[in-house]
Amino acid sequence: MPITRSSSLKPVVGKVATKLEKARGLRTVGDLLDFLPRRYLDASKSGRLSDFHPGQDAVLVATIVSAQTRPMRGRKGRMLTAVLQDADGQQASLVFFSAWGHEERLVSGAHGVFRGKMQTYGRTLQLAHPEYTLFTGGETDPVYRGGLIPLYPSVKGVTDMQLTQTMRLVLEQVELDDPVPQDIRQDRKLLDLRAAYEHVHFPQQDADWGRGKRRLRYDEALVVQTVLAQRRAQARQEEATPRTAVSGGLLEAFDARLPFELTDGQRQVGEQIAHDMAQGHPMHRLLQGEVGSGKTIVALRAMLAAIDAGAQAALLAPTEVLAQQHERSISAMLGELGQAGMLGGADNATRVALLTGSMTKSQREKVLLDIATGPVGIVIGTHALIQEHVMFADLGLVVVDEQHRFGVEQRDALRAKAVRPPHVLVMTATPIPRTVAMTVFGDMDTSVLSELPRGRQPIASHVVPGNRESWMARTWQRVAEEVRAGHQAYVVCPRIGDPMDASLEVPGDFDGEPPPDFEPYGGGEEPETPRELIGVHQQLERLREEPALHGLRVEMLHGRISAEDKDAVMQAFGAGDIDVLVSTTVIEVGVDVPNATAMVVMDADRFGISQLHQLRGRVGRGAAAGLCLLVTETENPDTVERLEAVAATADGFRLADLDLSLRREGDVLGASQSGTRSQLRLLRLSHPSDVELIDFARHDATAIVDTDPSLTAYPRLAELVADRLSDEQAAFLERG
Repeated sequence: MPITRSSSLKPVVGKVATKLEKARGLRTVGDLLDFLPRRYLDASKSGRLSDFHPGQDAVLVATIVSAQTRPMRGRKGRMLTAVLQDADGQQASLVFFSAWGHEERLVSGAHGVFRGKMQTYGRTLQLAHPEYTLFTGGETDPVYRGGLIPLYPSVKGVTDMQLTQTMRLVLEQVELDDPVPQDIRQDRKLLDLRAAYEHVHFPQQDADWGRGKRRLRYDEALVVQTVLAQRRAQARQEEATPRTAVSGGLLEAFDARLPFELTDGQRQVGEQIAHDMAQGHPMHRLLQGEVGSGKTIVALRAMLAAIDAGAQAALLAPTEVLAQQHERSISAMLGELGQAGMLGGADNATRVALLTGSMTKSQREKVLLDIATGPVGIVIGTHALIQEHVMFADLGLVVVDEQHRFGVEQRDALRAKAVRPPHVLVMTATPIPRTVAMTVFGDMDTSVLSELPRGRQPIASHVVPGNRESWMARTWQRVAEEVRAGHQAYVVCPRIGDPMDASLEVPGDFDGEPPPDFEPYGGGEEPETPRELIGVHQQLERLREEPALHGLRVEMLHGRISAEDKDAVMQAFGAGDIDVLVSTTVIEVGVDVPNATAMVVMDADRFGISQLHQLRGRVGRGAAAGLCLLVTETENPDTVERLEAVAATADGFRLADLDLSLRREGDVLGASQSGTRSQLRLLRLSHPSDVELIDFARHDATAIVDTDPSLTAYPRLAELVADRLSDEQAAFLERG
């Protein structure tokens, strides 16, 4: 039988297959070919002792100068010690506490690559129990037919040389069906698949592995873009009811009563949405907009157009605080246009209803009846909207706010409540880099509100060293100055904190789920020493005793207090009855208090870049400029640099690019986009060269799917798409 990518490894490579499967889960020929080197070593230029410091993982090209074995003291067995010498003549010792299997190989004159942690023993550099690959035919073995030595992720019991030999054995036998048509390869200057694997696993020079990986990165981009192109094609096949505003309708009346002019961006995006909603297939549009850019006005105008067309609109919000805020602000903007059946309501008015999980049974039943029978045109709610007993008279538009906080199942459940597929508008205040938008939301049309409405004030941001008393004293003085000038302030903490436990020994009491980007940045960066995270309860008590804030009204807000108390606190803060609000990130989105001008973020290093940008957007929303102070006790230079970058710019898209460069892309083919795991093995969305590849792949995938939606003429590409998608991911893409 021919050997293909799906062939089992064991019949092809023998016993080493067992070790490969146990250590790395490599079961098929394709698994092995896609097990790529993590780096390449030029034996003529690198691998010197001077390249590394004690404590680092070292990769040395060296020669055994001397070696000896001797009995172990106090235990059975013999140990081996040797002296290594690199090309510069520098020496280090090598030790194995069991000489068995090594004493016949590690003899004087043996030359090879040694990998292990560089340590010191006395004044001598030492490697204990390193992995090694010996060259047996001069400077380099014929296994390495060029000047570069590929170094693979560690596989217990298998050396790099054995991996290279195994790769060559497999590649000489496997039949490879190239998934990329020849005309595309020529247009994009791509290697064929076999050449790509040869360049990656057996490079002659640096340019080789670069060209090989470029081809494999393109394949990855093509798979993602093909899936998204298929989804776009499927969406065009769905039938939806066109929803357009009518002359003399609600939308026209609303525009006439607006006390300000829409920005050019709001008008342009509004026209895009109106065009989409007039089509006979569902709108799928992503609306990005900076904090305060006016997304709510744009969404409300779309909802009014749906009502003009005889339908209802639903707005799904992630928290009760945000849902209540939306209900109040939309009702205020509509005025008499939102008071159908009420004294003073306009003749063509609609109704706005709020549905949340904390409502009483009688309140909920009345709202459910009004939604089902039709007098309510706009329904605003949390997850309560997707419960089975919620029935709509005619759901025509679904608006999802802060979409990243919802699972696809929740959005899908709301869409399913419509008789025919509704139009969908997804909003986010977290700017998304272009590459992420193309890869995660490539099946959606994208609109961007980049300009802020006239009157928005600048926000000055500064990093404050929290372990310096004088700086903290000045911080609270600045808060007091803002309050005495007639304004209000937020103090944001990373956790709620147990009011009975002032020690805060266990930092894990978050407001609901931990922030999605709570994990430290920088490849496992950790605080220098374990330190307390400040909780809301503890910070509240501290501020009430802070001399600079004496006499000010300080209260708290977090996710574990009752819905009624939350609403009461927010109402009091909005009315100016609270001077300083100590809160968790529950105020991160949607909270609009124009009089709030100052924000202090405690333990700011424990928040992600996008989250800090979101939080900062809660101030500077009125007539006065905003102030944001990022307090941190960390001395890690990378972390401080990250916070300084946030303080240096208010451009959310620049910060989003920085965020992406520091974090992983997330599982872009699944529901998780938190950055903890990446379905993309090779593509890096922050790399400019990969932006070009994604553009190419998007264009090529669209052309392929337009002519052959089921990929009948592209069986290998169809197989790759199926291989890359788990059942869960396929369901996500099919429904999402």
